[in-house]
Amino acid sequence: MIVTPVTHRFDRPLALRSGAVLPAYELVVETYGTLNADKSNAVLVCHALNASHHVAGFHADAHGQPLARSEGWWHNMIGPGKPVDTTRFFVIGVNNLGSCFGSSGPTHTNPATGQAWGADFPVVTVEDWVEAQARLLDAMGIDTLAAVMGGSLGGMQTLSWTLQYPERVRHAVVVASAPNLTAENIAFNEVARRAIVTDPDFHDGHYLRHGTLPRRGLRIARMIGHITYLSDDVMNEKFGRALRPVDGEDPAAVAELAYRYTTQDVEFQIESYLRYQGDKFSEYFDANTYLLITRALDYFDPAREFDGNLSAALARAKAKFLLVSFSTDWRFSPARSREIVKALLENRRAVSYCEIDAPHGHDAFLLDDPRYHAAVRSYFEHTVAGGAK
Repeated sequence: MIVTPVTHRFDRPLALRSGAVLPAYELVVETYGTLNADKSNAVLVCHALNASHHVAGFHADAHGQPLARSEGWWHNMIGPGKPVDTTRFFVIGVNNLGSCFGSSGPTHTNPATGQAWGADFPVVTVEDWVEAQARLLDAMGIDTLAAVMGGSLGGMQTLSWTLQYPERVRHAVVVASAPNLTAENIAFNEVARRAIVTDPDFHDGHYLRHGTLPRRGLRIARMIGHITYLSDDVMNEKFGRALRPVDGEDPAAVAELAYRYTTQDVEFQIESYLRYQGDKFSEYFDANTYLLITRALDYFDPAREFDGNLSAALARAKAKFLLVSFSTDWRFSPARSREIVKALLENRRAVSYCEIDAPHGHDAFLLDDPRYHAAVRSYFEHTVAGGAK
């Protein structure tokens, strides 16, 4: 499945929750499958922190052939014959405002100055993303979504869709998510942000004007994040206390974990792996984007305006729900999904809940667990499809 992103430009100003206004903006979008005649089979997929509009399929090279390693971040979930079957559903992936994968963000030009927005790009929230996505659907002529779906931060957007536009969402699939972040999660995000803003190359967020990039800070931020995405069991299984290979050993023996450093301070495989992930991340992700998106994570809390009463907050929702959690996900634990389930049941909403006993931690929502995929497949085939002609 070869896919090509499309850029949609919006010239009508977007008022943000912060009070700032974006005078104009662009959203990068990919679609998969075919929109049916009455436009009832559209599924919006909301992405997590470091993902993008490229949800499934492959990008093509100059000869129209699939590029190696260009598959979308949820390629195992979405496509022909997959749990979200694109022979039946029209799937939409959109890159959020403030991201660094094509939609308007800190690396784009601020029309007021003619320079990159940098740190001046306005604060964005989950609710702002949903508003921008709703405008995109308006432009596409789609009034009602068969489903909104997302994992982690994407699950928060999904939940927000059911509250901001309850009449436009028939089903909501919320995976490995939460109604808000715990203090511990906010703390992890803050430590990661401090690593970035204290990097000497950060220059108060205007590093592009100085011809620099705060790569050291981004590396550390990614390392912190990666630790929280994996479970203790997976870390011990993959790495244990194994030392990295020494000269003369076969690198193939440790596969992708055999990332080598010339310095002598890397002794353990887990150190080598984290540095590899940090280095890779710092080459493609924008630091200001990281700050913006983690803040959006921190701010999300639909129960805040209801004195912390989640049941009261979710009373507006009209969609049917599927929630999925994973036993070893300590970043977004099953208890957080059960909070949402309880609040929805208190409002007499239709809810299906699946708690998967999986060893992979938070990353499980991206992996090939057959029980997880079977639950999603069954929900789309037997529940969502009933409303799509």
